[in-house]
Parts: sequence; C-alpha cells; structure tokens
Amino acid sequence: MFTKRLLGLGAAALLGLTGVTASALPASAASEAVTTATTSDTPTAPVLGATPYAGWNTYFGLGGDYTEAQVLDVADHLVSSGLAKVGYDIVWLDGGWQSSTPRGAGGQLQGDPTRFPQGMAALAAAIHAKGLKAGIYTDAGPYIPGSCGLGSYGHYQTDADTFASWGYDAVKVDFLCGIAANLDPKTVYTQFADALRHNSSGRPMILNICNPVTSPDWGNYPDSQQSTNTWSYAPAIAQSWRTYTDVGFVNSIRYADVLRNFDANARHPEVAGPGHFNDPDYLGPQLGMTDEEFRSQMALWSISAAPLVVGSDPRTFTPTTVATLTNPDLLAIDRDALGKQAVRVGPAGNAEVWAKPLADGSTAVALVNRGDSATEISTTPAAVGVKAARVTVKDAWTHAFSEAKDAIRADVPSHGVGVLIVSKGTGQPESPRVLVSAPIVTAVNGASVTPSANLLAAAGSKLSVQVGVRNDGITPATIGSISLVAPEGWTAAADANQPQQLAPGQTGRVTFAVTVAPNAADGDFSVGASVQFSSLRGAVTVTSPSSTVTVAPAPPSGSNQPLSHQPWISATSGWMTPAVDQSVGGGNPIRLAGTTYATGLGVASPSDIRYYVGGVCTRLTGAVGIDDVVNNVGPEGGTATFSLVADGKTVWESGTVSRGTAVPFDVDLTGARELVLHVGDAGDGGYNDRADWAAPLISCS
Repeated sequence: MFTKRLLGLGAAALLGLTGVTASALPASAASEAVTTATTSDTPTAPVLGATPYAGWNTYFGLGGDYTEAQVLDVADHLVSSGLAKVGYDIVWLDGGWQSSTPRGAGGQLQGDPTRFPQGMAALAAAIHAKGLKAGIYTDAGPYIPGSCGLGSYGHYQTDADTFASWGYDAVKVDFLCGIAANLDPKTVYTQFADALRHNSSGRPMILNICNPVTSPDWGNYPDSQQSTNTWSYAPAIAQSWRTYTDVGFVNSIRYADVLRNFDANARHPEVAGPGHFNDPDYLGPQLGMTDEEFRSQMALWSISAAPLVVGSDPRTFTPTTVATLTNPDLLAIDRDALGKQAVRVGPAGNAEVWAKPLADGSTAVALVNRGDSATEISTTPAAVGVKAARVTVKDAWTHAFSEAKDAIRADVPSHGVGVLIVSKGTGQPESPRVLVSAPIVTAVNGASVTPSANLLAAAGSKLSVQVGVRNDGITPATIGSISLVAPEGWTAAADANQPQQLAPGQTGRVTFAVTVAPNAADGDFSVGASVQFSSLRGAVTVTSPSSTVTVAPAPPSGSNQPLSHQPWISATSGWMTPAVDQSVGGGNPIRLAGTTYATGLGVASPSDIRYYVGGVCTRLTGAVGIDDVVNNVGPEGGTATFSLVADGKTVWESGTVSRGTAVPFDVDLTGARELVLHVGDAGDGGYNDRADWAAPLISCS
C-alpha cells in the first residue's frame, strides 16, 4: 500500500473499508454482517454492519507485497485459533494486491499475476470456503504512480461491479491519490458509495472510508479535506470511516499514537449508531506495545463501538494476545445493540472516566490511566448514569462480580484501562468490592523517596513498600492475608499491623520490608500484592496492578564523561529511535549552528531519555538545538523545547528553540538519583523536530 506521511520517515500505513448504509435505521442485536432492520410500518432495506464488524487486514503485519498463499494461511489461522469463531471473520486485502499495471486492456482492475496466480475472484471464493468474508482495497483518486498503488476515480461503477462480481464483501477506499489530485472527499466518496450500492450483482458490501489526511502530520490542508471532517458526511453513506491518520507504521505501533487516535475518534460520538461507526484504525498487538498497552487499545476500541480489525500477523500471536482479542465482555461491549460510543465523564487528564450505555440498561465504565505509574481512578454510580442504592460491578478483565455502594473505582496499572460493567444491584449482594492498591515504594536504603509506582533501585537495595486495601462494598470483609508478590530471589516481610476485618467504607494499610536480590540483573521487575478475604459469599482473592522497580546499571563515574555513552534506563523518540552520537533518522553527525559535536543524542519530539545517576553526580553540561541536517529536509517545522528533570523536578528549561541556534546548559545534579532528558514539540507538532543533546558531559564521584 502506498502512503504519504510528511514526517521525514517515508511511507506510513493507511487503512479503512468503504461501503453503503441506511444510516438512521434501527438494527438487530445480531452480530452478522448483514441484518434486516424493520420499522413499525414497512420493512426496509438490509442494514450492513448493524454492529461493528471485525477481521484482519494485511497491511501492518505483511506490508504491501503479500501473496495469495500468505493470505490463505492467515485465513486458516483465523479459523484454527478461534478468532473467526468470535467474529474476526473478514480477511481484508490492503493495498498491494494489484498488478503493476492495475488495469487490463478492458479497463478492469487486475491482481498481480505472480502473487495471486488464481486471480482475485478465486481468492475470494477460497476465503468464503473457509467460512470467512473477503475485503479488498482501492483509492478514491485517479491512479498516480508514486502516490498510490491504484485509483478508482473515473471508474467507480466499473470497479464496484468488478469487486461485486469477484465476490468481495467489503471495500476499503483510501484517499492517497484523492488528496494528490486535490479532490473533494465528500463528493467522491458519495459517488463511490452510490456505485457500490448499485453494483450490477446487487451484492451488499461494507464500505469503509479511509481518508487519513490529517494536519499537521500530512502538511496543511483545508479542514474539508481532512479525516477529522469525515464524520460530517460519512454516516449517510458508509458503515465506518477513519477519524484520524494512521495509528502506526508497518510493524510498528506505539501506544502514544493509540491514545492520539482514540481522542480524535471521540470527538463526535453522536454520529455513531447501528450500521455506521467511527473508525480509529486497526488493532496492533505485538507491534511495539506491551501486552498491557494492547489490552488498553482493545478496551478503548471496544468502548468506542469501533470496528475491530487486526493489523498484525495473527500467526505470530501469543496466548495472551488471543485472550485479549477474544475477551467475551469486551466483544459484547463493542457489539452492543445500541451502537453507542462512550463519552468522557469528568475532566480530561492522566486519569479519566468514560461511560458507554448498554442495551440491557447497564453501563460499561472505562477507567483510563494515561500516566506512567499505577493510580486509583474513581467515579460514582450517578456520574455514569446508574441511579441505585447499590450497584453490581463486573470486571471485564477478570469476569468477577462484586457489590459497591457509593464509589466505582479501581487501581489501574500504568498505560492501563480498567473496564467495569455497572448495573443496578438487586437480590442478595455479591461479594463486597475489596480493592488492593499497587505497591508503592516510600524509601530506599532508609532514605525517603517520593512515592512512586515506577522506581529506580540497585541490586541489593532495601525498600520500604506500602500496600493499601479498601472495602467499597455494603457488607464486611474478613481479611485472611495480605501478601506481596515479588520477583524470585527478593525477600518481603510484612509488618505486624495487618487489618483483620474491613467494614464497608473502611481502609487499611500494610508496610513490607523488601530486599532486592543482591545479584539482580539490570531491567524492570514487577511487584504486586494480593488480598484474601471472606464474606457472605465465601472466600475471594483479589490482586493489585503491578508496580515496576527498575534495577539500574551502575551510575556514571569520573569527570566530564559523555552521558551519551552511559546506558540509559529507557529512551523514546517521536519517530525512529534515539541515536547515539548522531542526529536522528539518517546517521549524520550531530551539528548545531555550524558546529559539529563528537558526542550526543539525536531524537525527534516528543522524547524522554531516562538515566540512573544514583545520587553520586554533581554536574551536567552541554548544548541543545535543532540539528542543521533539517535544512536538507524542508523549511517546515523544526522547533522544540528541552528540559532536564531530576527526581521529578525540572532543574533546567530551554524555552522554544528554533533552527540555527545552540543553547548551552550547566546544571547542578547534586543528590539526584534519576535524570530525564525531555524534548517537547514547542506546540506545533513534531514535524522536522530533529533535536540534539550535543556533547552532554556529566561529572560524578
């Protein structure tokens, strides 16, 4: 698939499926791709995709050079893995299926004869034979070599008829050549939808509109041409429509971009409903996100009533990934017959509450933790639309039921999303909702530290760790034990003041003395907690989110040592990866305002590089700026902000830095244990922000 993304990166990924819909019709709760909607008067036309469809697309996992054999192998795996059984039943070809000469002598589209030797109709038939549906791809613009792989402009009816005669069930229509030809997306997508609706075979086909053009990621375009405007016309003509640019690149999806696309997708929940849904792009497990981050993407897409199309290669999926994709509670939330999209309850921030009403009268509540450490997120039944003296709470991850009264809350892991299904409590109460907090380190080797759920330590460190427990239920809970779950080789001993019983609304706390294994390797280690309690419903065990203790490499030593040669704890870059002693994205030496530096770090905004300095370093010097190589790329963008953060406190800031400037810094680090080098985008996006930390020299004892 040919794409255009103006970030100095080359091609990016584009997705979306185009089809036809009768937008305002009521729909059945059935999960079939085609259902019959009726009113109280007369039968109406079928409603395609009455609930969000699901499946797999070739692009993120296979790129644009896939083959018939690969597609059919994945189709077999969808069936054998159980993914097809729970609804992931569309096998969708993205860009790349077409011949190098996309149209034959008669003007009809044609597949690549080498990679698809049986032809495109035979491929659809083979997919159908496995009990699956088939999807295909085109572009709304004219074919412009170098801008897109194929284009349907001027051939809409021919191509719609061709796809139908081949037996395809869904069509994704891109806009790469559409934007290159300066077409109006509303006009051409409406024309394509009409052609698809009136295909000569009378075949119902899902339409997914995929206009990925979004400023400033793609440059500057009128609002009417951007993906963020598609909601204004798409519900009347398509089953789904992309609401922002790509969520990632081939083989690379980052959680920050998942959140970005989720937020853009949430702007117009009012247009979602049976048969027509906002589309934040594909699911991307095992392409760079952690398992927890992918669980969060699955949760966010489900509360958004979004199509659940997997972009990764299913043949690589771990049991954990399959379990996330097949979670029955999340699938039910996504496919709920109301077709409602969740809306935020309360303010935006690192900790957010989102609520989605469900057809049975309950509410799906998502507790979204955007932060880097576990945190408690809470709301009330009334705030999420459940008016009751007590509520039953089902955890969509554990499937466990509990009973609460005045609060709906949970400790949510870093980058995690808690999903609770809340309904009015009736009959005998469930077990009380007892919560255990993520362990918090309050001291290292006897010295107090700012409480953190993501702490730096060294092998052999002695930690003081606190765990809280709370009863939000309406009946008492008798505590059997509160335990710390630590890595192998670590020791943990609780103090003697464990609570024995928690009345409704009561809280307790336990402190553990923890010793990190003296031979612990560098890296991240999870520390969790569990509570065993009993109530009227019997014995229950609940667990906390994990906290992370990072065992760091030894801190630097010596005077004026290049910080770029010190192992970092973690490092991020807005695109590409941080470069050592080079500017980002090209292997060029670091050069600011005409001066070349032998050492340093090259990144793109936003970026954080985290070091352990262990309280033994006193001074850091260097300079920051936009690398001169940006002048070889283009005149747009190229501003950033730089800051140094020691133990959570900002100790130096550059202000906005533009090209052609080197801004020096000289910072006192005395006593600091942790150092973060932060780069921001200066408010204008990350376009051409090739930022450098030039000659950062650190002095330590």
